[in-house]
Amino acid sequence: MQYTSHLLMIQPIQFNFNAETAVNNSFQTNANDNLVSEKAKNEFDGFIQILRNNGIDITIVTDTPLPHTPDSIFPNNWISFHSDGTLCLYPMFAENRRLERKQSVLNAIEEKFSISQKIDFTHYEANNIFLEGTGSMVLDRDNKIAYACISPRTNLYVLADFCKQMNYTPLSFEAVDENNLPIYHTNVMLCVADEYVVICLKAVANPNERAALVNSFETHQKTIIEIEFNQMNQFAGNMLQVINNKGEKFLVMSSQAFQSLSKEQVKTIENFNPIIHSDLTTIETNGGGSARCMMAEVFLPLK
Repeated sequence: MQYTSHLLMIQPIQFNFNAETAVNNSFQTNANDNLVSEKAKNEFDGFIQILRNNGIDITIVTDTPLPHTPDSIFPNNWISFHSDGTLCLYPMFAENRRLERKQSVLNAIEEKFSISQKIDFTHYEANNIFLEGTGSMVLDRDNKIAYACISPRTNLYVLADFCKQMNYTPLSFEAVDENNLPIYHTNVMLCVADEYVVICLKAVANPNERAALVNSFETHQKTIIEIEFNQMNQFAGNMLQVINNKGEKFLVMSSQAFQSLSKEQVKTIENFNPIIHSDLTTIETNGGGSARCMMAEVFLPLK
């Protein structure tokens, strides 16, 4: 199944601008605001409330002050959970993000869900090559396709290893922003839902690669909702489809992303499912990630 009703989210303690990730994240800006951490926590809490009001189950783990992990609010980059009981750990580009792999998070998941095996890809960090989870890959779980734009954080060799071990087919491509800079994570320009995709196709400059993506989407009968560069820059690609405890589907995004969409785009999405959005401005500005990055889907069997 493409979506789940269970999410892992990390409540931030010391969220702030991370200089180690800013070197290749053009979405990230240092607001130089002394209240960044407090504002981010308030945005996180508001987001949680909106999700829970809509019947979404969330396992919340509060981050620890030490070691200092400014980006812990984005757990989907270092861990993923799969319906066969597999837990995957991923190699991270920024050294201080590797510290996010905390036992307290694993303990919280193991209390609630059954894990049959762990696949650890973190040894690739020693070779300076990376694959940052469902940031680097946007997974079509129904059709076992891993879409991935190649970047300093998304290595083809590690992608191939993931696909081999998890029985996925890789579909890799190059994607750049309007300044011709590589897009750091696939999930800021592509969202794959059950019956549709949201994508900034203009970011894929190579016509053959663009055609391969379109062909894949059409083959699997997914409606293509195309967004522009300016919408991508407002995180309109950073969305996640979820289902609640009543079996109702939603597309989750930030308020900035929602407000960037045209009326026609909103109507098209809402033909498939309602939209949930929440203000994440501080997190987006300083962290360079948005709603999707904050939610690690848990497909593991419940205990």
